[in-house]
Amino acid sequence: MKKIELEIVALSHSITQTHSYAVVLGEVNGLRRLPIVIGGFEAQAIAVALEKMHPSRPLTHDLMKNFMSAFTIDLQEIIICDLQEGIFYSKLVCVSEHDTVEIDSRTSDALALAVRFGCPIYTYEHILDSAGILMEDSSSKKKKTGVTATTTTTPEGAVREDLKIMTIEELGKLLNEVLEQEDYIRAIAIRDEINSRRKTR
Repeated sequence: MKKIELEIVALSHSITQTHSYAVVLGEVNGLRRLPIVIGGFEAQAIAVALEKMHPSRPLTHDLMKNFMSAFTIDLQEIIICDLQEGIFYSKLVCVSEHDTVEIDSRTSDALALAVRFGCPIYTYEHILDSAGILMEDSSSKKKKTGVTATTTTTPEGAVREDLKIMTIEELGKLLNEVLEQEDYIRAIAIRDEINSRRKTR
C-alpha cells in the first residue's frame, strides 16, 4: 500500500465535560486533515516538543528517546496503519545497526516520539478516506504549528443529539464553520455523523 505523508498542523483543546484534546494531522502537499482525539498527558507531551520547551526533568517520551539513543536505535518513521471502531493503531519503525523492527504503539505516543525524533509520519489512503476531512482551497495556506485553544460549552452528548436532526447539507456547512473556528473536537463529531449516514444509505 502507498504511504501518504502527514504533518502536525494543530493541537486543539476543547473545554467540555471530558476535557478532550485533538491533534490534527495535515496531508503534506494536500488538503486533507486527519483529527485524532488524544489524552491530556499526550497532548502536553506533543505540545512541549512542538514548542521546543526543555523540562527540568525528562518526560516519559523524552526518557524513551534517550533510552533508544543510548542503544543507537533510531526512529525512522511512524505509520498510522489501522482504524477500528474509531480507534487509530500505529507502528514505530525502529532501526538499529543490524535490524529494522516494527513496534505497535498508541497513536498519541507515536506522535509524541515522532516530534522528538523529527521523523516522518505516514498513513494509508483508506484511513484518510474514512476519517479525514477535506479542507477548502482558501484554507490551504500553511499555518504555523502551535497550540490552539477552543472552547465548546455544550456537553458532547447534546452536540451529538443536535447533529441527528440536521440534514447532510446542514452538517457539511456546520463542518466548514467549525473548521474555520479550529474547533477540531466538534469537527470529529460532525465528520462521524456524516460518515455514519453515508454508510446507512
